[in-house]
Amino acid sequence: MTRKRINIICNSAISIMLLIVFGLTYNFEIKSVYSNADYEPYYSGNSSNANACLMINVYWGNDYIIPILEILEANNIKTTFFIGGSWANKYPELLQNIYDAGHELGNHGYSHKDHDKLSKESNQDEIFVTHQTIKSLLGVEMNLFAPPSGAYNSVTLSVANSLGYRTIMWTKDSIDWRDQNADLIYTRATKNIKNGDLILLHPTLKTAEALQSIIDAYTNAGIKLTTVSETIA
Repeated sequence: MTRKRINIICNSAISIMLLIVFGLTYNFEIKSVYSNADYEPYYSGNSSNANACLMINVYWGNDYIIPILEILEANNIKTTFFIGGSWANKYPELLQNIYDAGHELGNHGYSHKDHDKLSKESNQDEIFVTHQTIKSLLGVEMNLFAPPSGAYNSVTLSVANSLGYRTIMWTKDSIDWRDQNADLIYTRATKNIKNGDLILLHPTLKTAEALQSIIDAYTNAGIKLTTVSETIA
């Protein structure tokens, strides 16, 4: 058995243990971490600043992470990758590549469940175990949460806030996971470009093909592509 395989098995075992322990013991009164303004989800960033973010949600797939990283590096762009916990356990080396390239990491839940259908305890499990998984792999403390499928309710927001997370949605959805068409992805990502745009992407082949053109469109509009944290600041 290879060392890589052993590490993946160990990380998966740790995550399962966290799920069990967390589910049995982590029951607390919800307390606000951020102010009321930060409690609500972000659908866009600060329009006063000429910033936008190509936020990349990663729960499945591994073939196009490196090509996307190479395009971002060639354009000197740091962005935000929202990572699924189970994906991180499956592809720890790719996770390390993303982190080593200097990109911001966010939380995308552990099992890609619709959080608006989960109990408070299950919401806690999904977010907290992903947090601990990434922390165990990289030593990173994340504070941005992107609900899988954009599904959330007041319980999700309360739990995320109590765990020190801002909830992040999007301004523009490329729907690249469904429509494998680079021109369509580009059109959706660049329609009515404005300050504070949060553009939702995924690591697909056609997204990688459209990425340079999307970058060029924002650059030509005088908008800096950067992380979610910088865009909402």
